[in-house]
Amino acid sequence: MTPSAPDIRVLVVDDDPAIREALARTLKKLGFDVLLAEDGQAGLDRLREGGVHIILADLQMPKVSGQELLRAAKTLAPDVEVIVITGHGTVEDAVEAMKEGAYDFITKPFKRVQLEQTIRRAAEKQTLALQNRRLQARLDELQGSGRIIGASPAMIRTLELVGQVAPSRVTVLIQGESGTGKELIAGAIHHGSPRRDRSLIKVSCAALPETLLESELFGYERGAFTGAVARKEGRFELADGGTLFLDEIGELTPAMQAKLLRVLQEGEFERLGGTHTIKVDVRLVAATNADLDALVREKRFREDLFYRLNVIAIPLPPLRERQEDISLLAHHFLRRFAAKNAKVIAGFTEEALDVLQTYAWPGHVRELENVVERAVVLTRSPLITPADLPETLTGSEQAARHLVISIGTPLEEVEDRLIEETLRYTRGDKTIAAKLLGIATRTIYRRMKGEAEPPATE
Repeated sequence: MTPSAPDIRVLVVDDDPAIREALARTLKKLGFDVLLAEDGQAGLDRLREGGVHIILADLQMPKVSGQELLRAAKTLAPDVEVIVITGHGTVEDAVEAMKEGAYDFITKPFKRVQLEQTIRRAAEKQTLALQNRRLQARLDELQGSGRIIGASPAMIRTLELVGQVAPSRVTVLIQGESGTGKELIAGAIHHGSPRRDRSLIKVSCAALPETLLESELFGYERGAFTGAVARKEGRFELADGGTLFLDEIGELTPAMQAKLLRVLQEGEFERLGGTHTIKVDVRLVAATNADLDALVREKRFREDLFYRLNVIAIPLPPLRERQEDISLLAHHFLRRFAAKNAKVIAGFTEEALDVLQTYAWPGHVRELENVVERAVVLTRSPLITPADLPETLTGSEQAARHLVISIGTPLEEVEDRLIEETLRYTRGDKTIAAKLLGIATRTIYRRMKGEAEPPATE
């Protein structure tokens, strides 16, 4: 059964005590939480109490028939999956029940294999629905509190640091790879500071040539250069009393580094072509994807400016180090792009989430956002499936599940490699690896040198 089987509660509704108890025994062996009802009315009463995920109901019952229970379930709890039980000769009734929303049907006398297969499929669908609802609830909680989306340990540490430094006046340096969300962190610092009611001005140092960047930052007087037909305030003036975010600070030329250093030291500057000194009260937040320490050693970045910027450094973890956030972020982007494209999409299949969580994400959050937008536009189903994802993702996921072995490799070596690769795939979880391989966990311990076997509980 799936790892979430204990979370799935099955309500068995049948007026035959023998069948009811037989079904209960089978479902409990499969790991489900089982409730029993002796007829349709009792089943309806229990359904109204909530907490039911799957109903297994006989069609022919006194008081309230299985068909009537199905209709009530679709009204009271539309997410509940209903599997109907029918005898020979009444398959037409089962087909009619399917038309009214039943998940599936089984016929009497039913075989254990048929029952298990049907209940497993319904449970997998319910498990996925539960996962999606929990993720949506967590997402609502994070968005409702105005927090950046992230619940992984690495991201929580980053957000705690942001919360500590935001109320201060200190200069902050955000370090992280492109696409990790440095601009969002800068926004969080500003909005968590006493300057939140003033402007947050953003400038990308990599997007502008030196001459244009200087005029953008410091402004210019009329006639300062050809085309300067009127005075223009620079970004430092516009950010007075607020926050200035300089992205890709490592791209500054030596001349611009010197001018920026003066502003940080003195809090003053002159516009291009001007002689009047302008004083400003600006909090600077800088960001870079470069190794500024290395640039300083290579004499490509001023050491004194580096220390001025690096008063508080906030490292932003790449997406590959915050795997727990992938589902949250994917659902966030799904809701946004589904609304933007007027599509009704409930979430991701378990297989699709598995693909997203096993991919390395070299483009980080930005790449994930693009992948989800593409999937939303292309999908024709109410759930995103692996077929809706780019081949770059599904190809890597499939490669991770296959092992190429040369003909003639000794069997013992084949087994050892298979165990090693499966452990790598399960990130070292020996219990899951054993289940995937169909062997006992103790076998894995025995085959791994230097590993102590667990207590004999199997």
